[in-house]
Amino acid sequence: MEGKRSDKVADLIHREVSEMLLRSVKDPRIGWVTITRVKVTEDCRLARIYFSVTGTQEERVRSTEGLESAKGFIRKELGKRIRLRYIPDIIFQFDPTIEYAIHLEEIFQGLQKKREKDED
Repeated sequence: MEGKRSDKVADLIHREVSEMLLRSVKDPRIGWVTITRVKVTEDCRLARIYFSVTGTQEERVRSTEGLESAKGFIRKELGKRIRLRYIPDIIFQFDPTIEYAIHLEEIFQGLQKKREKDED
């Protein structure tokens, strides 16, 4: 078995939605959004699309609003681009993983600078 169908559908949705955000979706509220992963239910009826935003809390809120507003357009475009019996409903969910990694990196850099300062 080469992989579950839902995983393949998730990969397709990830690729297509990323492409749409780059080229088709013109909502100015959607800033530097990155699709980090997509999870699709086993029956392929629901796609949870995780995203990250570079910027402030306010920019994240605006981007989330823009994505929610574009949800119908994105789903309709998926129907044109991907041949499935049912196009899954979409839920956009913020993914804090990248922000958390940046935060950890800042902590490590601070510890490194402190260590270097203490050695001097």
